[in-house]
Amino acid sequence: MSKIVRALSADGSVLCAAADTKDIVNEIYKIHKTTPVASAALGRLSTAAVIMGSMMKNEKDLLTLRVDGKGAAGIITVSADYRGNVRCCAGNCNVDLPLNEKGKLDVAGYVGKDGLLGVIRDTGLKEPYAAQVPLVSGEIAEDITSYYAVSEQIPTVCALGVLVDVDWSIKAAGGYLIQLLPPVSEETIRLVEQSIKDIPAVTEMLESGMGAEEIALRGLRGFGGNVLDEWEVFYKCDCSRSRTEELLVSLGKEELRKLAETNEKIEVCCHFCDKKYYFEPNEIKII
Repeated sequence: MSKIVRALSADGSVLCAAADTKDIVNEIYKIHKTTPVASAALGRLSTAAVIMGSMMKNEKDLLTLRVDGKGAAGIITVSADYRGNVRCCAGNCNVDLPLNEKGKLDVAGYVGKDGLLGVIRDTGLKEPYAAQVPLVSGEIAEDITSYYAVSEQIPTVCALGVLVDVDWSIKAAGGYLIQLLPPVSEETIRLVEQSIKDIPAVTEMLESGMGAEEIALRGLRGFGGNVLDEWEVFYKCDCSRSRTEELLVSLGKEELRKLAETNEKIEVCCHFCDKKYYFEPNEIKII
């Protein structure tokens, strides 16, 4: 069961949202047949989207994170709804890389560092909010932190982690996001820095048996935090046959006419969940 927990400091100055996303990242592994380094990268970005999505307000709000670091992964795209339910895809989920110089999965090598992190928030307005910031490391957590600092001017601490088992399944996955709420004081910044100075790695906390609630409260150590709310989150794709028909319509009449003239069944595969939709030539003609 993947879960998100949001906690607020007693004085209302700091918010910490933490997520245990083991089941979600295992679903990513099963659907996309990811290698360990791909599981780590897609799992970290998906966890970030779970947390960031959960901070949106309205039922139809949609968050999209897009990373193009010019690495072996190609473009990684993650989408989350206002409850933090998430789906993802990448240009190449099956590439494997040697461990980095620290003996860890080379996420930065897989993602790449020479590119951009894009954030799109569709809140139902005429134009979605969109921003891009340069990647600072390709490790995802640092890039999310940089986005908040550069684009939204919100002091933020982000930590993400995915632990892959020897059989390539996911042993642990999760993360937390600590944000300072206005008005931000120098004393609050100092206390947050002190609180996170010796905080263990995300996967270390999860492996030790800590849940999302304990991690959220640990992020607020020294502030007397209280849990605001918590709920389950899922890997959830909203593809459907009708949406796939709309996609086919976007190809235009001439392209569809050519497809129909082949007299072969057309297969359309969803990049997010690998579900396949089939259309007979006569159905293509109708479309």
